[in-house]
Amino acid sequence: MNKEDLFKYVLRLGDNSLILGQRLSEWCGHGPVLEEDIALTNIALDLIGQSRSFLDYAGKIEGEGRTEDDLAFKRDVLDFTNVILVERPNGHFGDTIARQFFMDNFNYFLYQHLVKSEDQQIRAIAMKSLKEVTYHARHSSEWVIRLGDGTEESHEKIQQSINDLWMFTGELFNADKIDKAAQEAGIGADLEIVKKQWYEKVGAVLKEATLDQPEDQWMQSGGKQGTHSEHLGFILAEMQYLPRAYPDAKW
Repeated sequence: MNKEDLFKYVLRLGDNSLILGQRLSEWCGHGPVLEEDIALTNIALDLIGQSRSFLDYAGKIEGEGRTEDDLAFKRDVLDFTNVILVERPNGHFGDTIARQFFMDNFNYFLYQHLVKSEDQQIRAIAMKSLKEVTYHARHSSEWVIRLGDGTEESHEKIQQSINDLWMFTGELFNADKIDKAAQEAGIGADLEIVKKQWYEKVGAVLKEATLDQPEDQWMQSGGKQGTHSEHLGFILAEMQYLPRAYPDAKW
């Protein structure tokens, strides 16, 4: 695997965690109950921490002197390579849980493969992060069950959230040449295996939650190649404002 492809592969891992962490952090102070407010904020911090590790490594692979901060705060929308799912608005609590449920379980199975990566640094980051993503997947799965098998209103809302976000899940497993190169080099995961594991877990949780699994449909994609929804621009405008307004500021 050449240096450019490795850089892009690691950058994707960092971007997914960064944007999802930024999005989830918007719940801080707005959670439905205090305990969940703290839980969502802590998960966001975990994701930002994972992103820092990947972006720091991506900068070293690139070899042009860019730091994790440069990659987070000084790139424009078209330079980001995260999947579109992590950009989706928080919406109501059920929307956020559905988004987390899909992404958390993807990360769980992905990281299980990355802990066996031939790349020593990716393997180390994955090993450090696996405990966190295991908790994330358990947390969002339990909430899906709780909402789905709860009141009539909670059932209807989480079912609608699952239905609305399903079209964004296909991109998680859509392997392009970079994903395939990483897999062939023993660095990345086989996304077909991850997809099978994800579908089994998601299907089992939805069944326990008395929810219907949406039928496969046309899937939205393009985020990994830099084609994003309108939401990412607003996320970056808020996230990048301070370092762009005061680029030489020291804290």
